[in-house]
Amino acid sequence: MTAAYRDKATPRRLPFYRTIPFILIHVVCLAAFYTGVSAVDIALFFALYVMRMFFITAGYHRYFAHRTFKTSRVFQFVLAFGAQTSSQHGVLWWANHHREHHRHSDRPGDVHSAKLDGFLWSHMGWFFTDAWQDTDYDNVKDLTKYPELVVMNKLDQLPMVLLGAATYMAFGLSGFIVGFVWSTVLTLHATYLVNSLAHMFGSRRYDTSDESRNNPLIALLTMGEGWHNNHHHYPASASQGFFWWELDPTYWILRALALVGVVWDVRTPPEHVLANRPHPKVEVRELRSEFDRLLDELTQAAARAAGTDIAERAAALRDALERGATRLSEFDHLELSELAARWRDLVVPARAEAEVLLPELTLS
Repeated sequence: MTAAYRDKATPRRLPFYRTIPFILIHVVCLAAFYTGVSAVDIALFFALYVMRMFFITAGYHRYFAHRTFKTSRVFQFVLAFGAQTSSQHGVLWWANHHREHHRHSDRPGDVHSAKLDGFLWSHMGWFFTDAWQDTDYDNVKDLTKYPELVVMNKLDQLPMVLLGAATYMAFGLSGFIVGFVWSTVLTLHATYLVNSLAHMFGSRRYDTSDESRNNPLIALLTMGEGWHNNHHHYPASASQGFFWWELDPTYWILRALALVGVVWDVRTPPEHVLANRPHPKVEVRELRSEFDRLLDELTQAAARAAGTDIAERAAALRDALERGATRLSEFDHLELSELAARWRDLVVPARAEAEVLLPELTLS
């Protein structure tokens, strides 16, 4: 780890020379006015965009950064090579910085926080600064054990150069400009949008500790990456569209690859994550604790109000809870998720009734 990387307070100097290739590739897009644009060029543009967006989302992000599925060493290399054709540095660099982002999301130390540093910084400014050029190999030890990935990380622009050269040789200058250069620029900015606008605009299904948002337009542009609040809620999932209406083509392709054995152990969010509840084991423990607390509260209320209607109602609710718990003791063999659901069905309505019955009590 370099001193510049270790010190998050390092001045975020943005050397102009480092932005020159980025500026030039945008200028080169205008060469299409000279070469003309054919139907083949447009088809090539879409093909290269979709291909590289898949490798960015499935490779850089869901595999190397988060390890949300498993694959062979050969296909791992294919993912690395394909991702690096998009000119977003090496896979170890990308995984390292993305893990840093999740570790400090929208807090000091975040690599690209729109909340702290604004749109332009989070969108692309951070990408060119001195502080974030190096790879912290200690942060990606699970990947550095593969020498080919370390070499690829050092030769980070080689895959992009090879793809560009192959495109030029196969489709000529117009194919290179429209098919390769245009799609390169679009994949760059589409990826950057997840870092910037997906922390600024959209809906928040889950109350995460950052400003991540679900943005369907960004999801459409990035083959599923726009469901960013979902992702920050549960980064271990290979699917980022958690529900059927949330389009996630990258995940669909991964499922297809799983069917033919190219990838496996494709992880998805468990039920309690989707419902924004604790793990079933934790939830059962919490519900049982709340059950005991309710019984105690109801017993004390019945004693304090002895001989009144409220005492009778409190005693009746307490007895109903005890009968329910007795029945539940017969279901300890159930899976934790089902057991949690049964405890929830018992405790939650009782808590609601107690809150009406005993307004002087504070029942959490």
